[in-house]
Amino acid sequence: MTEYRTEHDSMGEMQVPADALYGASTARAVENFPISGRPVPAAVIHAFGQLKAAAARANAELGNLDAAKAEAIVAAAESVARGEHDEHFPVDIFQTGSGTSTNMNANEVIATLARQAGTDVHPNDDVNMGQSSNDTFPTAMRVAMVQGVAERLEPALKGLQEALEAKSREFADVVKAGRTHLMDAVPVTLGQEFGGYARQIELGRERLAQAADAVAELPLGGTAAGTGLNAHPEFAGKAIADLSRQVGVEMREAADHFEAQSTQDAVVHLSAATRLVAVSLTKICNDLRWMGSGPRAGLGELRLPELQPGSSIMPGKVNPVVPEATLMVCARVMGNDATIAFGGTTGSFELNVMLPVMATDMLDSIDLLAGASRVLADRCVSGLEANVEHLAEFAGASTAIVTALNAKIGYEAASKVAKQSLAEKKTVRQVVIDRGHVENGDLTEAELDEALDLLGMATPHGR
Repeated sequence: MTEYRTEHDSMGEMQVPADALYGASTARAVENFPISGRPVPAAVIHAFGQLKAAAARANAELGNLDAAKAEAIVAAAESVARGEHDEHFPVDIFQTGSGTSTNMNANEVIATLARQAGTDVHPNDDVNMGQSSNDTFPTAMRVAMVQGVAERLEPALKGLQEALEAKSREFADVVKAGRTHLMDAVPVTLGQEFGGYARQIELGRERLAQAADAVAELPLGGTAAGTGLNAHPEFAGKAIADLSRQVGVEMREAADHFEAQSTQDAVVHLSAATRLVAVSLTKICNDLRWMGSGPRAGLGELRLPELQPGSSIMPGKVNPVVPEATLMVCARVMGNDATIAFGGTTGSFELNVMLPVMATDMLDSIDLLAGASRVLADRCVSGLEANVEHLAEFAGASTAIVTALNAKIGYEAASKVAKQSLAEKKTVRQVVIDRGHVENGDLTEAELDEALDLLGMATPHGR
């Protein structure tokens, strides 16, 4: 049987589990929101710990908070930031849209820890000094997002870009048939394709960096409605400087607190940047799946690493499991983006009221893309091998190579060569000779061979 103690908040008494660090307000929220069973992400809770520690130091420096209380709050908040008390943050994601319950959860846990250490600390008057849920929750979620991009997503994407660039160099001279509309096109190199993939990821990193910089503008100091009521005018600047030091990323106070609290446009922007990365990964993974399809009835241009059996009934079957897993991540990220975009529309007057679900889905997208990018780089891209002979055979048999003869024999004549090549299953070179283009002086055999050089066609302006 669970034992309880009696706690109270402004609405009266509540029964709280005896060993819980939280108090009446949190217990009330747990009772009110038994919806998903999923608590607010730990990254947001840890950011709350960092925020509350920064706030206590700032308030002490400004002379508003007793030094002993500040020291106790900082010690307790830092333990929250380290993840030592995650089990004491049970409030469901689907709660009040401002995240008030989670802010009070943090205030109560930190106050309890401070009291256990021998200092009488009040959750509202001391831990929450100069703050409101309306500026702390959006601050904590933004801090968590900035950390997530800097510490997890950016390094993972950088590693993927480097893996793709390495393959681009390795495959620089591997000629293959280009494809447009899924149909044969002029030759390209496998290296050029991988260079394109690497550039997609590079541009995605740049867009994420720009969006994360906007998220690093924090609403702390706006308090309840953006006016800053009950906060010292220097509080936000000092606390945010402290947060920047803790996180290792430069953050700044919002230029306009009404914008920063009533909207979450910066978060919508960041989500759009993750969606764009998901779009890029989808293109890359689908190409890898197509090029690796086979081994007999597909394209068979790439050999993907064989990681596990692909069928419980078909012996020897191996599937492109990592690209498939990544595609599922991309689908989830795009769905998260739809939720976040809708959440961004709910900024009514002075407050957005979908902060917890926006925070949850944004952090989910960051972590999923980071994990998928690492796995894609390490367990797929790095182990890719080109089926060089097969690629050369496809490229040489493609009728699209006749394009290189347009300037010598004209478009219409070249079209007839292509059609005859297909119909008679002959090479383009042989059909050009058969049709008398060498004999009648349109071009010499040497010029024909030079024009039909596959690598030369793929790199007409040099490599």
